[in-house]
Amino acid sequence: MPPHQDLRRTFVIFNPASGRGRGARQIDRFLGPLKKYFPDFEYAVTKRPGEESLIADQAISEGRFNFIVAVGGDGTWSNVADRVIGSGLGDVAFGFLASGTGNDFARNFRSFGKNTVAAVGALAKGRDVLVDVGRVATAGTPVRANADPLPAKGRHFLNLIGFGFDVSVIEDSLGIKFLPATLLYKAVALKNLCSLPGTALKFTSDKNEIKERHLMLTVSNGPFFGGGLPIAPAANITDGLLDVCAIRDVSPIKRLKLFYMAGNGKHVKSQFVHTGQGKHFKVGFDKPPKYELDGEVWQAHGPEVAIEVIPQALRMIVPR
Repeated sequence: MPPHQDLRRTFVIFNPASGRGRGARQIDRFLGPLKKYFPDFEYAVTKRPGEESLIADQAISEGRFNFIVAVGGDGTWSNVADRVIGSGLGDVAFGFLASGTGNDFARNFRSFGKNTVAAVGALAKGRDVLVDVGRVATAGTPVRANADPLPAKGRHFLNLIGFGFDVSVIEDSLGIKFLPATLLYKAVALKNLCSLPGTALKFTSDKNEIKERHLMLTVSNGPFFGGGLPIAPAANITDGLLDVCAIRDVSPIKRLKLFYMAGNGKHVKSQFVHTGQGKHFKVGFDKPPKYELDGEVWQAHGPEVAIEVIPQALRMIVPR
């Protein structure tokens, strides 16, 4: 038994809607291994979108648990991790098990395999790490039913915040059930590459300012988005920085070429792509924009969105 594993008082939150419904089929597959490796764990299953945040709040407030595990995808993990960070309790750790569609944040730890027994075992034998998170310092609201306003202190994210192209891809993908996840993303991405108008924005960072039309802009903590595309190849969740990728509004032919190059991270070498790193950012628009936050679409309350990095803000237990 790894050091301190016997001291982990574990609460697990399942999101059955993750992975376009795959999460519901995964619950029974996870319960057996969880009982083996975490014999005293307790759990809850969400019944509506976003409920994982409320369940995490309640579990943390009870004071009986010091390890909160989210079972789902990037959106589920983000919602639960935000509450763990917001609790301010440094002795409460966050962990995840994958049953989502993209599982992009998990790629930082090479822990997104389909073997549920191996995944739970790896988590039980895991190591403690402190990782950076991003923070949206301005107000916004998730674009879903029964959404609560963003807390005044801001909303944390694990992976990235994105504007433009990826927001449209997520919205167009909703409700499409007949295509596999990877094929679905490529099909919807192709449609938007050919038809999506660019967006006028003003981007300000620690070092420079950009003011022109863009197809998309991402501010990343981790390298991947869209099911494994390395949109920010140099990003590292422990370097105390966020990585920017701003793709200018170009012709559909050039967009297609950039999308192809993004498959192996070569898009960052294009003259139409601006990259950089920093700690503080502001993105301004003509009207309050929508943005993607770890795979979930949000609506900003004002025309400017402020973003910052919070170094070593989240204690995690991850596979060795």
